[in-house]
Amino acid sequence: MSTTVPPADSLPDSPLPPGGETAWIEVIQKMDEVYNDLLQYEVALEEKNAALEESHQFIESVLASMSDILIVCDRNGSIEEVNPSLRHIAGRSAEELVNTPLVDLFADEAEKAKVRDIFARRGREGMHDCEFFLRAGDGSTVPVSINCTPRVSQTGKLMGMVVTGRPVGELRRAYSALRQAHDDLKRTQGQLLHAEKMVSLGRLVAGVAHELNNPISFVLGNVLSLKRYAGRLESYLGAVHASTAAEDGALQAMRQELRIDRILADMPHLIDGMIEGAERTRDIVDALKRFSAVDKTTPEQVNLNEVVERSVRWVVQSASAKFAVEVDLPVGLVCSGSSGQLQQVAMNLVQNACDATARQTEPRLKVTGSREGQMAVLRFADNGPGIPEEHLSRLFEPFFTTKPVGQGTGLGLSISYGIVERHGGKLSARNLPGGGAEFELSLPVESR
Repeated sequence: MSTTVPPADSLPDSPLPPGGETAWIEVIQKMDEVYNDLLQYEVALEEKNAALEESHQFIESVLASMSDILIVCDRNGSIEEVNPSLRHIAGRSAEELVNTPLVDLFADEAEKAKVRDIFARRGREGMHDCEFFLRAGDGSTVPVSINCTPRVSQTGKLMGMVVTGRPVGELRRAYSALRQAHDDLKRTQGQLLHAEKMVSLGRLVAGVAHELNNPISFVLGNVLSLKRYAGRLESYLGAVHASTAAEDGALQAMRQELRIDRILADMPHLIDGMIEGAERTRDIVDALKRFSAVDKTTPEQVNLNEVVERSVRWVVQSASAKFAVEVDLPVGLVCSGSSGQLQQVAMNLVQNACDATARQTEPRLKVTGSREGQMAVLRFADNGPGIPEEHLSRLFEPFFTTKPVGQGTGLGLSISYGIVERHGGKLSARNLPGGGAEFELSLPVESR
């Protein structure tokens, strides 16, 4: 440690008393120690000031980034601090807002009275999610969900309040997004549930079709054999009657009494009808096998003409005799996808038209098609009562149905919509000007 030697003119003229020089040196040493302590205190103070400034900047950045409003009031309700979000809504600077009454921020006298009453009754307890209207800088009103928390000192004395709030419009948008996500989740869940049911139904149909195929083949084979045998018996009986007619009058009378000639005339028609019924049943079983087949992982060429004709035949066979369907499609409408899934869509559209026209005097459906650019467009137009306007936007929602309980699940159109989307197409519905409803199915066609 260096010591400062005082100038010569400051030294005492008289010699120092004994021990005086030592005392002088100790005083100088103490002064140096005090000076060093002061330097250390200054460094520590500068570090604390830097940390305090950093904390202040951090708090300022947090307040500035808050989308919610923040107001700090004293216990008299005067504003002490606000954040930029409130300044933006109020259209005033911090200097204009500080030391003004909190109630001046609200829209009108009714809101101000409501605020005074609630703060007076619940200021100590706080309040949550109370909706008020603030006056914006442009004179309009902004609905805000307010939360208020008391601010107390270390001794428990009420110092004021901290008020936070969020514009209700943001809450409504967040709720709308949440509801949309929930609806999408419900739709996906419903589609998965229906897909599982369809897989189980497909397995059941495949088993039933397989079991029916053998007896149908047996019946058809026997009927064809019976047809051949009937021809032989007819020839034989004709010969017998021809040879004995003149000799045996009793045999001739019996032939007339038993109407043998009429039976022989009707038998070919009866056998032909049995053959036609067996062949139609065979076609139905073959279509069931096609419908229940597991879809291939790779798309296949699908002839939309065959899909529509097969779907119409299925529905018409089980519908009332009055339901008439007219099909007018251009030749060669081919797309890429799953034949079974597209047939499911076509069947749903035809069946819906059949149900919608059930109470009409002459129920009918007209299926028309055209090729528009790279899309095949199929239109299913019925003469039913049409679709209520309030239901048009909900037709393709899962579980939505206008049919009586037990007659519809509300899944057919929803599943059809999903199938068409996966095929790169579009399914829509509208009411026709002359009455009735029309579903339009668009699918990308194969280029040739």
